[in-house]
Amino acid sequence: MSTGSKVGLDALLTPEESVLVLIDHQPFQFANLNSHEPTMVLNNVVGLAKAAKVFKVPTILTTVLEERGGLLVQGVRDVFPEQKPINRTFINTWQDARVVAAVKATGRKKLIIAGLWTEICVAMPALQAAGEGFEVFAVTDASGGVSKEAHDMAVRRLVQAGVVPITWMAVLGEWQRDWAREQTVPGVAEVQAQHGGASGVAFAWEMQLLATAQV
Repeated sequence: MSTGSKVGLDALLTPEESVLVLIDHQPFQFANLNSHEPTMVLNNVVGLAKAAKVFKVPTILTTVLEERGGLLVQGVRDVFPEQKPINRTFINTWQDARVVAAVKATGRKKLIIAGLWTEICVAMPALQAAGEGFEVFAVTDASGGVSKEAHDMAVRRLVQAGVVPITWMAVLGEWQRDWAREQTVPGVAEVQAQHGGASGVAFAWEMQLLATAQV
């Protein structure tokens, strides 16, 4: 099982310890995504991918049978145009040696996973990786299942196994941690403006007010 701390400062994510795996955000999976509004999951996974790029977090992209299930969504591919997703036959990503090798090559032990569907393509690798000593985080709002029950039961199962459920903006906040880290602030602001929903709108409003001449 994972030996990572669940409490205290060490329980929080840092860019230096994190590795992200995005699994099967493909047309076939989106077509039967019923736990969430599909456009929201799409927005969130692209936001998560962009956040990883801002913080230089190694990101592995993978698909399953893309010749039948469709290519990885364009929004994610656009974030990492130089990367060709690993196309698998294994339903369980962690049984594909290429994916595991790519993760292990980073030397990082905080494994962040998002994928479609939660009950299969997130749960299987999360459970296996946690059993092999990784501290696993499942990004629940950048993932989704074939029903609300399927997604919820998967998250419950993962929590019982010690996997940490987290949302994509929580990941972003933990990576940033301190607004004095000025190097990443512009990138974080851009990601929030593009994908942060009401938070992005409020941020744009704040910038408008700050730019308004005082009378």
